[in-house]
Amino acid sequence: MTSSRALTEYRYEKLTWPEINDAVDLGKVCIVPCGAVEQHGPHLPLDVDLICPNGIAHGAGKEIPESILVLPIVAYGYTGHVMDFPGTINQDFEHFMHHVLDITKSLAYHGFRKIILLNGHGSNMPNLDLVARRTNLETDAECTLAAWWQLLTVDKTFLPSWRQSKFPGGCAHACELETSLYLYLDGENVRKDLIKNGTISFNEEGSPFNWVDLFAAGPATTVSWTSSYSDTGVLGEAELATAEKGQRAYEEAVKQLVRYVTWWKNRPKDVRKDHHRKPPTMPIPWGQRPIS
Repeated sequence: MTSSRALTEYRYEKLTWPEINDAVDLGKVCIVPCGAVEQHGPHLPLDVDLICPNGIAHGAGKEIPESILVLPIVAYGYTGHVMDFPGTINQDFEHFMHHVLDITKSLAYHGFRKIILLNGHGSNMPNLDLVARRTNLETDAECTLAAWWQLLTVDKTFLPSWRQSKFPGGCAHACELETSLYLYLDGENVRKDLIKNGTISFNEEGSPFNWVDLFAAGPATTVSWTSSYSDTGVLGEAELATAEKGQRAYEEAVKQLVRYVTWWKNRPKDVRKDHHRKPPTMPIPWGQRPIS
C-alpha cells in the first residue's frame, strides 16, 4: 500500500527508504537541479545559478507533488572560464559529469524511470547533455536535459510579450532575465543600487558569426575567458529587470515544467531495435545495456 507521504512529498531527501519504494511505484519523475557558484556582476550574489533552477523545480513540485521528486541541487558546475572574477568555484568538467552521472545511475538503480536535469548554468549544458545521453544508453531509465530559461520558449507568445532588452545580448548573464527572477525569488539579496547594464564586447562588432545571447548564439562563436569580453561580469541589460517580470518568468517556467512532466510521466519509452543480420557475439564495449 502506497503511503500518503509519498503522494504529497515532492522533496526527495525528506522521504524514508520505504517511502522511496512507494515513490518508485507511483512512477514519480525525478528532477535534478544543476547549478554553479559563480560571479553575476556587482549586483547579484554568487548563487544565482542555484536559486533560479531550484526555485522553479520546487515550484513545479508544489504544483504536482504526486508526480515529482526534486533532488538536492548539484551546487558546483563547470565555470573555469569565469575564474578571473573572485568567488567563482570551478568543478573539472569530467568530475562534474561523473558526479551527475552517479546521481542518475543511482536513481535508475532504485527503479526511477524518468529523470530531468534542470540546468541553471549555461556552460553546464554540453556536459549535462552527455550525462543525459549516457544515462539513456547505460541504464533502463530515460533522462532529459532542460535549461530553466528554455521553458520560456515553449509558448511562442511569452518572450515577445515579456522581453524589452535588445537581441542579441540583452539577455545573457546577470541580465534582464536573471536579475528579474532573482528579484522575485530573493530580492533582499540583490544590491539594487549597483544594478548596471553590461556589454559583450564582441557582440558590438556586428559579426553575423560571432555573437551570443541566452536564447541563441552565432554559428561560429568563440567561447573564451569571460573577462576578455566583459569588465563587470554583467552581460546584458540588467537595468530593465523588475520583480514583476521575475514573477511572470517564474510562473511561466513552472507552468511549462508541470506541462512537460504531466505529458512525459506516462509516455511509453521508445523501443530500441537491433538491425544486425547476425546477433553480435560480444557486449557493446563502452557500458551500454544489451537489448532486453
